[in-house]
Amino acid sequence: QVQLVESGGGLVQPGGSLRLSCAASGFTFSGYAMSWYRQAPGKERELVALITGAGGSTNYADSVKGRFTISRDNAKNTVYLQMNSLKPEDTAVYYCNADLLIAGDWDDYWGQGTQVTVSS
Repeated sequence: QVQLVESGGGLVQPGGSLRLSCAASGFTFSGYAMSWYRQAPGKERELVALITGAGGSTNYADSVKGRFTISRDNAKNTVYLQMNSLKPEDTAVYYCNADLLIAGDWDDYWGQGTQVTVSS
């Protein structure tokens, strides 16, 4: 079955960096775009970054452009989110997402989430 397992979250000071990883299994990883979302307390889940299946195209929320970089290693079935110059407003649970065509239906799949806290 489809599994998305995030790791790499933690507590970091403002201006610091973290790299999140999402290990995927149960589907043809290179055939699908992958995304990172985040959800802060009391707020709706929002798209942070997206990368196409071959990794040739990326898209970012305006709030993270120039600070975050999404990448993928199709040989390792893993997508990454490098987060630099972190701000307190980046504090959220970060989720890995894949929209997959399985058994004729498109469905969203989510990881369990990893907490990122930016605080001094």
